[in-house]
This record gives sequence, C-alpha cells and structure tokens, in this order.
Amino acid sequence: MPQPKNLASNLWVVDQPDFDPGAGRLGTRMTIVRLPNGGLFLHSPTKLDDETKTALTALGEVRDVVAPSRAHHLFVGDYAKAFPGAKLHAAPGIAGEINDIRAWLGARRDLKFDSILSDEPHPDWAGAIDQHFFRGASFLNEIVFFHPSSRTVMFTDLVFNIPADYEAANWFLKLRGTPGHFGPDAFIRLLIRDRAAAAKSVERTLRWDFDRVIVTHGDILESGGHAKIAEAFAYLTGNSRNP
Repeated sequence: MPQPKNLASNLWVVDQPDFDPGAGRLGTRMTIVRLPNGGLFLHSPTKLDDETKTALTALGEVRDVVAPSRAHHLFVGDYAKAFPGAKLHAAPGIAGEINDIRAWLGARRDLKFDSILSDEPHPDWAGAIDQHFFRGASFLNEIVFFHPSSRTVMFTDLVFNIPADYEAANWFLKLRGTPGHFGPDAFIRLLIRDRAAAAKSVERTLRWDFDRVIVTHGDILESGGHAKIAEAFAYLTGNSRNP
C-alpha cells in the first residue's frame, strides 16, 4: 500500500489503485486530516495493512473513522479492530437504522457506530472540518466534508475524476461515461432522484471557499475546484444548457 501523500498542512491521502468493487478495477482513496488536538480524522478508509497502520500511527492517534456514504464502509471494521480507541461514524443507513430495499448498499449491523453523520459536525472535529448531508440521492446518503484551513472539499461517489486514458476502464465505466468526465457520471445522475433537493445541496456546498477537490475515485483536482464543481452540477442548479 502506498505511503500517505502530504497535500497540505495536516492533510494527507492514501491511494489504493488496485481496488475492485466487483465490476473491475476502479481505485479508491482515503483522506487523512490531523485535527488541532493531534487526533486523526480518516475519511473513507482504504484497505488496512501493517504498513498503513504504521504510517498512520506516525502521523498521530486515529480517533475518528468516517464512512461518508452508504457505499464506503468496507474497511471500517478493520480500523475498529486495529484502533480500538477510535470512534466510528456512519452516513445514514449504514448502521441499519434505515430498513428498506436500499439496505443492500450497506447495512453494517456487525459494527457499533458512535454517531450517524448529519449536517452538524461531530464535536471531535467541529471548528476544524465542516460537513453537509447531500440531499436527493438516498441510495448514497453522502456526506460532503470541507477542510477550511487547506481549502479542500472531500467527495466520495458524487464526483468522479477518472482520466480519459484510464487503462483499467471497463465496459461498465465506459457505459457510465465516467472516464474523462469530472463530476457525477450518468449512473450517479440516475441515483439523484430529487433534483430540487440536490440543487439546494449543491448551492450549500458552493458556499464553502474551497479550491482543492479530493475524490475517492480518480485524480485529485488541486486547484480551480470551486468553478469545476459549479459546472459539474449546473444541470441541477439551472445554470447549464444540458438537460
């Protein structure tokens, strides 16, 4: 597993390029924020191995492990075992509190979560990281996070940034129109069922003063992120020529 890559003060990422969710290699990414108290906030944990555990321990104490959407919880249990003092935080639905047909996306009744994420930052990171529960896409229930000191916003599945020449692109990704497209691809757009609610969430997200965009699938956008996000979701907010 690659070592944490430092992007800014108190901000790192760990890439897992070989991640395959079952439909071909897609790659994934964990974001690490060191909080003012020295504790580590882990967003969308990647596969944990001894090298990653050692690297995290060198950065600080793992205190908060965050599953930011209903599809990003696979490795949370490994971190709970490796860092028993850490708190676990889940997007709505992961803890099994939502009982409907969508539960197949991720109901982890095997884990005890310390909080269900919402619009309000948990006290552990309040003041250091802001967040918003993106409405209108209940199959995802994604929480978007913002790290003000580095002007960085963190997306999970709402925004992809896979290069057009991605060598592992398979028929499913191509059908979705994912490679070479920044933002929600065709499949994610289908999952955004309440466009009015989603548009309000886009507007709420754009109130943040961010420049960098970290995605879990694809390339990090180091600058110009605010304009790119506005453009990517313009079809919802009414500022696009596209339907």
